[in-house]
Amino acid sequence: MSAPISTSTGAEHAAVLGLGSYRPRRVVPNSEILEHIDSSDEWIQTRSGIKERRWAEADETVLMMSTEAAKEALADAGVDPAQIGCVVVATVTHLYQTPAIATQIAVAVGAPTAAAFDISAACAGFCYGIALANDLVRGGSAKYVLVIGVERLSDITDRTDRGTAFIFADGAGAAVVGPSDEAGIGPVVWGSDGTQHHVISQKESWQEASGSYQWPHLTMDGNPVFRWASFEMAKTAQQALDVAGVKAEDLDLFVPHQANMRITDAMRRTLKLPDHVTVARDIERQGNTSAASVPLAISTLRENGEAKSGDLALIIGFGAGLVFAAQVIRLP
Repeated sequence: MSAPISTSTGAEHAAVLGLGSYRPRRVVPNSEILEHIDSSDEWIQTRSGIKERRWAEADETVLMMSTEAAKEALADAGVDPAQIGCVVVATVTHLYQTPAIATQIAVAVGAPTAAAFDISAACAGFCYGIALANDLVRGGSAKYVLVIGVERLSDITDRTDRGTAFIFADGAGAAVVGPSDEAGIGPVVWGSDGTQHHVISQKESWQEASGSYQWPHLTMDGNPVFRWASFEMAKTAQQALDVAGVKAEDLDLFVPHQANMRITDAMRRTLKLPDHVTVARDIERQGNTSAASVPLAISTLRENGEAKSGDLALIIGFGAGLVFAAQVIRLP
């Protein structure tokens, strides 16, 4: 018989130990969007809840925004960057097939030898990253994991597309996940529905775009996305509560992906959330930042004093793929 293989074990529990964010300097009101599409401020607000969004300027690259958010999260967690064993970056707008931007971020934050990789899970990316980090810490693959959600969606937004020009925005959010005496991250409920891959997608492949000298743009079929997100994702959110052993009345916060204010309201009603549960509505001022939206929304709640250390939050991300992930976390 051959020699047995030894396995590793990590912490019994993991938790989010620190959070950070970066919002681009440039504020873009609906009035600027309306210079390129036939619409109105009232229509945009009624359809999405968005009044303004942030678009990155030239120096606010995916690397720069990620690094700033990550440094803030590390400081919030009180974790030395050299202790980071893995960097996971969720993004669809690092516009290089290879290498992963995670490797450059690891160097920039002071963790140059950490394992590092990118994941492409669109608007569910941050929640996917938290699930992976939880398992890495508990499995013993890394003591501390840096999870980043970052996008520069303004780069791939068609500013003449009436259906999407007002939606997408830029920014970065980060979390440090590490060992904890108590469970701080509930089991993930995640999955995909590839039969609907076409309803949110890149319009052309990079190969097709190369002949036109234009970047591909995002397209979205709004009605099926709205129906799917409003009703199916409420079921996923409820499942995340159930597997965590948490009731709606136990929650302090509900932080869904900031896709659309009407979707958020529909999910809140279906989940029958009590009035004391604070619902994140960061989309009003930030727009839809895909993988960055959940951590950015949490950061806004913390900055406004609407969220505090120890609060129990239900988070859920959902988007292109179609992919989704939800879990209950306790705030650092």
